[in-house]
Amino acid sequence: MIATSMTIAQTIFDNVDDLTATFSVGDIAISLALAAVLTIVIAYVYRATHHGVSYSQSYVQTLVLLGILVSLIMLVVGSNIARAFTLVGALSIVRFRNAVKETRDVGFIFFAMAIGMATGTRFYLLAAIATAVISLIVLVMDRLNMFSLDVQSQIVKVQVPPDVDPAVLDPAFLAHTDRVELISAESIRGGALTELLFAVRLKRGTVPTALLNDLRAKTSGQKVTLLTGYDRTDL
Repeated sequence: MIATSMTIAQTIFDNVDDLTATFSVGDIAISLALAAVLTIVIAYVYRATHHGVSYSQSYVQTLVLLGILVSLIMLVVGSNIARAFTLVGALSIVRFRNAVKETRDVGFIFFAMAIGMATGTRFYLLAAIATAVISLIVLVMDRLNMFSLDVQSQIVKVQVPPDVDPAVLDPAFLAHTDRVELISAESIRGGALTELLFAVRLKRGTVPTALLNDLRAKTSGQKVTLLTGYDRTDL
């Protein structure tokens, strides 16, 4: 019985040695520490270039955590195909239901994951150079405001009585906008009002309140809302 127990124990220790022989404690420390440092750099780049109104500290911290975890996963998987398939099966049961507000945020998620993969597979120089180059590109694009659209659009929401013809709003739009397009019309408050949604572009030098006052005068004082710069902010 004792001999059998010793044999089983020896087998277990041999398997542990087999699993840890592919990397040392130093490899683990370097991989995880470098993943942490590089993803912190990514997090600061994200914070410096974020212009939306819905900045999330939790999201930025998750970027750092994601890079470290991916690095750990790559250490676990190594070159073992069986472990890789086992990991895929285990992660397939996880469901993420949080919506990402900006496609740019998705890019930073992949950025952190890629750096985690590089450090986890011990491509340390590649990870460092990739972080520096990609971060520099992001900072330059932000600094130069590349690919921005000079034309700023506005959304105007107008509530009118159901018996009012929307054409009465045309003089106000002609006076203050270069372009106007009706997007939708919706009956609200049980049919007591009609809500009209317009996409407009204000004339150069036009004050938004001037358009609001003109529209309110045409709608018997009903509510008028203008959302300016909606295409540049994440609401």
